[in-house]
Amino acid sequence: MKLVLTNDDGFDAPGLAALHSAAEGLGRCIVIAPKSALSGCSHQVTTEKAIEVTKLSGTRYVVDGTPADCVRVAFFRVAPDAEVVLSGINAGGNLGTDVFHSGTVAAAREAVLHGKRAIAISHYRKRALLFDWEQASGWLRPLIIDLLARPSRGVFWNINLPHLESGSAIPEIVFCELDTAPLPVKFRNENGMLFYSGNYHERQRCPGKDIDVCFSGKIAVTELRLY
Repeated sequence: MKLVLTNDDGFDAPGLAALHSAAEGLGRCIVIAPKSALSGCSHQVTTEKAIEVTKLSGTRYVVDGTPADCVRVAFFRVAPDAEVVLSGINAGGNLGTDVFHSGTVAAAREAVLHGKRAIAISHYRKRALLFDWEQASGWLRPLIIDLLARPSRGVFWNINLPHLESGSAIPEIVFCELDTAPLPVKFRNENGMLFYSGNYHERQRCPGKDIDVCFSGKIAVTELRLY
């Protein structure tokens, strides 16, 4: 099996390295990631200008484009025989309606559009608590193996890891629905300019859905269907 690994935090992001560690041995991993961080770019694709692709090694490529561009480049130029896209690990949650503006999720969605299997992975972030990427990688590996063994036509999986202290026990995995409550929308005015000031951690939580599950310290796994 050949797997494409990508993200929206940039090719040198520690979350991508953690994802590579989690996927090691599951197949041949090809890393094709954006040149720079593009969080919140949604499903933007490049069609009106050239896309620069830099080959770092036989299995590592940097794309001056979006996460969805990376998947397209993978399937139609670099790794046309790839079967799976793993996108992440995003440094921050992609819960609820985040899936509509997330570049991480868009990469997985693009893969499904081309008939491939895909998993998007994100790591919720608490303020003043550092990420333990090694711990996250360990939590993730058996879950990836499980999800890749499931039927996947027209769907992909969205995983959100909770942010717990290093050394915490493996969190419970909960398969749950997407919470459709919108993000808190607040702005502050500075000299006539508006700056978003909504508090991600205070967003609405519907009991049993992905936001509530992840905020409660469990791994939220949501199936997202395209068709």
